[in-house]
Amino acid sequence: MKDRGILIVLSGPSGSGKSTAMAELLHRRDNYYFSISATTRDPRPGEQDGVNYWFVTRERFEQMIRRDELLEHAEYVGNCYGTPAGPIDEALDQGKDVLLDIEVQGAMQIRSRRTDAVLIFMVPPSYEELSRRLNSRGDTPPDKIKARLETALRELHLAPEYDYIVVSETVDGVADEIEAIIDAEKCRAQRRAKFVKEDFFNALPPHV
Repeated sequence: MKDRGILIVLSGPSGSGKSTAMAELLHRRDNYYFSISATTRDPRPGEQDGVNYWFVTRERFEQMIRRDELLEHAEYVGNCYGTPAGPIDEALDQGKDVLLDIEVQGAMQIRSRRTDAVLIFMVPPSYEELSRRLNSRGDTPPDKIKARLETALRELHLAPEYDYIVVSETVDGVADEIEAIIDAEKCRAQRRAKFVKEDFFNALPPHV
């Protein structure tokens, strides 16, 4: 039996640890496919085009929208983010589990277009911890930190719309919980019904 891959959407406020959790998951299993998003924001120190994001101009991003090349797109703190659809569907058809790191606006678009997607919301242990993480980066001006904290509070109101909520206390703990969610989702009756029908009932003699 070869299952079709699962589309996993991971969201959470800036500073919730999404990128760290994603890196840990990709380290643990070879079957994960990380979807690289396109964005109009400037690269942070150490980020590479085609590795962390596809860094594009706003003009190019708007062109991608017009051509319907994006599975979802959203604007966050003055920058645009979007997910190319083609590579995702190809990976899913190959049986790979696709991991998306996107904001809540994009996640809600995914929910409406891909009803079988699994949405996971990451939250930090507390507001104080979130503020500490953002301030400790050292590469973000105070006004942008304030904007991200305000945005985080708005995003938290949408957390109940997700399938699962994971509290990001430790990297290993978060990765363990997300892996448990993925493994459980693979066993859902809706995903395995075709396997049961084709491999058992279709194999029965006509008189049974």
